[in-house]
Amino acid sequence: MTTEATLPTTSASPTARQIWTHGRGIALAVVLILIAAVAMAAVRSQTRHGELDPRSADPYGSRAVAELLADRGVSTRVVTSLGAARAAAGPDTTLLVAVPDLLTPGQQTRLHSAVADSGGRTVLVAAGAASVERLAPGVTADPATSLDSTLTPDCTLPEARRAGSADTGGIRYTTTHLDADSCYPSERLATLLRLPAASGDGDTVVLGAPDIFFNKRLGEQGNASLALQLLGSRPHLVWYLPSLSDAATDTGERKSFLDLLPSGWLWGTLQLFIAAALAAFWRARRFGPLVPERLPVAIRASETAEGRARLYRKANARDRAAAALRSTTRTRLAPLVGVPVAQAHAPEALLPALSAHLKGDGQALHSTLFGPPPGDDAALIALTDQLDALEREVRRP
Repeated sequence: MTTEATLPTTSASPTARQIWTHGRGIALAVVLILIAAVAMAAVRSQTRHGELDPRSADPYGSRAVAELLADRGVSTRVVTSLGAARAAAGPDTTLLVAVPDLLTPGQQTRLHSAVADSGGRTVLVAAGAASVERLAPGVTADPATSLDSTLTPDCTLPEARRAGSADTGGIRYTTTHLDADSCYPSERLATLLRLPAASGDGDTVVLGAPDIFFNKRLGEQGNASLALQLLGSRPHLVWYLPSLSDAATDTGERKSFLDLLPSGWLWGTLQLFIAAALAAFWRARRFGPLVPERLPVAIRASETAEGRARLYRKANARDRAAAALRSTTRTRLAPLVGVPVAQAHAPEALLPALSAHLKGDGQALHSTLFGPPPGDDAALIALTDQLDALEREVRRP
């Protein structure tokens, strides 16, 4: 049976320095993205601190509205739980829901059932499609928002006509209620709706944008007039600020982890995954076979051998170096002793021919040409000398 000697494999794993050299560009990009994200979050948290909070004097707070209402004899109370908001509903109370979209579907349904027949007023600020259909049945939010922030009333609602132009531009609404007041239209869709209750004197006001309640926008247009009229029709104002930490409802409903993540972060995570996939595709190996190319300059064989030897030494691959030396020696010796090159790596074909030519010990020849790999550098050098001496002896006339 003919057997061919195979080169032993040696692991040449990249070092930590090599990994850092190849990956430092991507690592630097990730660090810069994280720093930018933290900086943007910090700036946003500072500029939007206390948004729509009647206790906040920040630009996006609503303390100015609360103080103006107090001058008119309207008390303002802040609640942060659904139970407190439901308990406060009554004919002499205006309930403002600051961020309706933070409520779960179950919470929205229970809040509507509490205020529907209370006889008071409910003001929904920038309610999106997920919440307006439950808090104000018969009202639908349009996917496209208003392009203009300042709009004219264009309706018969007394509060809107007295206020005039106001910054209500935002979410636009349509309704099936025939007796609803549709005000401040943007491309024929209302940004303020007043829906009378089915029974009693209560009503629901759906407002497309919170701008008229912000401290920084209160003095512009007719914002102050519209805000005071919408919130000052009853002696008591309950300002409901839903939050992600709102207490569990009486049914034990709790938000899942995905409910706690803002939609913007989900989009941001998707973009990061796409960027990582593109970077991996960019840095990955190209598919297809290797294509040989002609070298632009001629390289001497001695330089090639020296470079290969240095690579073997750097990887501590004495086994591969010894196997390469033995394989090359066997290939050169086989024609000299009458053995085909195809059988040069078969001990049963090469060793008898060498022994007959040299009249030497076959066991020593086997150790030299097919023996185990050397254990250290000194043994590798000794093997090299033995192979050179063997080849010289075979070539001697």
